[in-house]
Amino acid sequence: MGSALMQVLNVDLGDRSYPIYIGSGLMAQAEMFARHIGGRQVCIVTDDTVAPLYLESLQQVLSDYKVTSVVLPTGEAYKNWATLQQIFDALLAERHDRRTTLIALGGGVIGDMTGFAASAYQRGVDFIQVPTTLLSQVDSSVGGKTGINHPAGKNMIGAFYQPKAVIIDTDSLKTLPGREVSAGLAEIIKYGLIRDEAFLGWLERNMVGLRQLDTTLVTEAIMRSCAIKAEVVAADEREGGVRAILNLGHTFGHAIEAHQGYGSWLHGEAVGAGMVMALDLSERLGWISDVDRKRGESVIAAAGLPVRAPAGMRASDFERLMAVDKKVLDGQLRLVLLRRIGDAEVTADYDVLALRECLQDSEQ
Repeated sequence: MGSALMQVLNVDLGDRSYPIYIGSGLMAQAEMFARHIGGRQVCIVTDDTVAPLYLESLQQVLSDYKVTSVVLPTGEAYKNWATLQQIFDALLAERHDRRTTLIALGGGVIGDMTGFAASAYQRGVDFIQVPTTLLSQVDSSVGGKTGINHPAGKNMIGAFYQPKAVIIDTDSLKTLPGREVSAGLAEIIKYGLIRDEAFLGWLERNMVGLRQLDTTLVTEAIMRSCAIKAEVVAADEREGGVRAILNLGHTFGHAIEAHQGYGSWLHGEAVGAGMVMALDLSERLGWISDVDRKRGESVIAAAGLPVRAPAGMRASDFERLMAVDKKVLDGQLRLVLLRRIGDAEVTADYDVLALRECLQDSEQ
C-alpha cells in the first residue's frame, strides 16, 4: 500500500545526490530505509511529541538493525548545545561507529539537530530525514542545512551536510495541529512568491482544502515545493548566490523569533509576518505594485498566519536583531525582495530610509 502512489524527486548534487520519496505509508516500508543504511547500527533521534506517535513502529520496521533511540525535549527552545550533546552521549554510550546511520524523526528542529550531529560525529556519518511536520517536509528536511541556535541568533552554529534520503510519509500529517499546518503553509507560499506565480495562484484556489489536509492537494503542494527547493539547492548548495532567495521573509522572521523567545512564535508564523514586511518594502522601493503586495498579504492571511509583527516589537528591536543575520556580508544587510510575484532577488542595494519606514510602520 502507498508505494503505488509514491513520487520520487532527486536533489542533484553530483556524488552527494539523494532522493526525496513522497507518499502514504512510507514509514512502514523497511526496504525504503534499508537501501540507504550502510552499516548495522541505527540511531533514531526524535522528540517527546513525535516519539509516542511513531517511534515504536519505526523501531519495529528497523528491527534487523541494532537500534538506539534518543528522545529529546520538544521545541525550538531546546535547539542548543546542551540538547545536541544528548545525541553524542547516546552514540558514544552505545559505541556507534563510523558506519552508523542517524535517522531524524520529527520536525525541523529534530532534522536540523540530527543532521548537525551526523556531520560532526566521528567527523561525519550518514543520516536520513523522516520529516513529520508540513514545514519540515517542504523546507528544512531538503537541502542539507543543519544546525543549532545561539542566544544571539538563529541557526548560527551548524554545517551544510546532505542526507542520504528524505522519506516524506504524508500520513504523519494526520496528527498535526492546525497551527503547525499554517506554519508549514508559510514556506509553501514562499515558493510561489519567489519562483512560481502559477503555483501561488493554485495555492490561492486551494487554500481551504490545504488547511483541511486534503491528501491529494497536500501531496501536490509538497511535490511542487520540494521540486523548487531541489532545483535552487542544486544550483547553489552553499548559498553563495541564488539559494538565498529561499530566505524570503526570514531575516525579519528570525528577528521576531529571537525577540519573542524561541518557540513562542512558530518559525512559519514568524516567516509569514516577515514575508508581509518583505512585500511591503518591495512596494516602497517601487518594485512591486500595491495590488501584488495585497495579493501576497491576503494569501498569507488565508493560510491562518499573522500578517503583522508582534505587538510591542519596535523598529529598534528589528535593527538590532537583523544586524546579526547570516545574510550580513561586509557589514551590509542583504534582503530578499520581490521584483514581481514569482521573481525574487537578494540585494543590499536598497534605500535604507525605506527599510526604516517599513520597520516603523510594522510597530503596533
